Amino acid sequence: MVRMLNNSDLIIPDWPAPSNVHAIQTTRQGGFSKAPFKSLNLAAHVQDHPITVAKNRQLLNQFVPSEPVWLNQVHGINVIDAGLSACVQDADASFTTQANVVCVTMTADCLPVLLCDKQGTAVAAIHAGWRSLCDGVIEHAVRAMGVEANDLLAWLGPAIGSDAFEVGFEVRQAFIEKDANATQAFQPHANKWLANLYLIATQRLNHVGVKAIYGGGACTYSSPERYFSFRRDGMTGRMATMIWLAKPSSD
Repeated sequence: MVRMLNNSDLIIPDWPAPSNVHAIQTTRQGGFSKAPFKSLNLAAHVQDHPITVAKNRQLLNQFVPSEPVWLNQVHGINVIDAGLSACVQDADASFTTQANVVCVTMTADCLPVLLCDKQGTAVAAIHAGWRSLCDGVIEHAVRAMGVEANDLLAWLGPAIGSDAFEVGFEVRQAFIEKDANATQAFQPHANKWLANLYLIATQRLNHVGVKAIYGGGACTYSSPERYFSFRRDGMTGRMATMIWLAKPSSD
């Protein structure tokens, strides 16, 4: 059954961001898509009908000041200035210092990370899948924002939890080769390992000087009614995590 998008379908990050920093996390609830993309699929690359995806994206218009700057996410470390973006660029993070420019990342198990500075002058949205997280997409985004890292706040959105994200030896080894402390984020599980994306992201943020970190802990895999999960379902939709700077009032 199709249902329009309501406030209750959205998550508003709980973090002490400045009043002009606005952010929204969608869930899978409140859109037009049919199974297996039911119902608020926002991705155009997952074999959902393009017109349906466009209708789902239009539902966001009441919540955002402009069309989000959608990315073609490639599990890399490229970071773009969303205010200068042309078409749909290959990137896994975007930032802006301009008002009413909406940065967005799409996920369905990968970790969405939002950043803002305490003065409310810059924001960023990061797609932190394990590959991009390992290769340094968070670090690249922090540098691209052009503000002091210790002046940043971070919010970690819904991702596959540490009880569900099973990986092989090579994934664990790739992280440890970048940072020996990553061993803390892996627990043995049969012949594989369970990985904690939230802990790894926290380690990476701390390493570059970001200490104020919020969110974390919501597992996409274990909440099928609320979240899309690629690891759980294979063919499925994508959620959006959006952030922008509100335009100052003219009053």
